[in-house]
This record gives sequence, C-alpha cells and structure tokens, in this order.
Amino acid sequence: MSSIQLTTEAFKSNIFDYTKEKDWKFKGTTPVVIDFYADWCAPCRMVAKVIEELSVEYKDKIIFYKVDTEVEQELAAVFQIQSIPSLLFIPTEGLPMMQLGALPKPSFKKLIDENLLTATISMPNN
Repeated sequence: MSSIQLTTEAFKSNIFDYTKEKDWKFKGTTPVVIDFYADWCAPCRMVAKVIEELSVEYKDKIIFYKVDTEVEQELAAVFQIQSIPSLLFIPTEGLPMMQLGALPKPSFKKLIDENLLTATISMPNN
C-alpha cells in the first residue's frame, strides 16, 4: 500500500467539490491524509518515507494521498498552501485539519489516532 497521487479533478469527485459546495462536506467514508509536496523539497521527501510507512500501518483504515503542488496548483491554492510539506487530515465527520512541516513519525501517528480514528471509534451515544 502506498500514497495515491491525487489530482484536482479526483479531489473534487472523491473528497469535496469546492466549485459546487460552500460548506465542507466530505464525500468519503474512510478518513484521508493528503500530503502536499514538491519533488524539489527535501523535507517533503523525508515526510514521504514516513507517509509510506503509515500507509502500511493504517492499511484499510485511512487513505493516503499526495498532491504535487507544482502540478496541482489550483488545489494547492484552494488550501492556501504556502509552505511544504503540509498535510491535510480529513476525518469522516467534522472539519479537516492542516498540519504544517515535517514532523517525526510518532507525531503523525498521534495526530492520526486523535483526529481521524477516535472520531470513527468513540461516537457518543445521544
């Protein structure tokens, strides 16, 4: 399992169509992590290795995408990506959360466990 290259069109059809919707509504049923990167970015390459490891560890629980900010400039602009790497964590419920910078693997795991997996596991009884 590895990260899937995400295009602007695929984002709009699979995750959220910002051209038709004003308020965030995630189209998917599995949490998503999107890695905004560029090939020339050394910290991005370090993060890419961590993301590849995480994609194996969280196989079938989270979908990992990567967006080349040089190619998908529209998508990078929509999320106001000004520094890379930037990672977007999208839970199945609630709003996405952006994390900037190259963090160590334990930090990414903590973000995933607290922001993407707990929301789907521990839903309060109403």
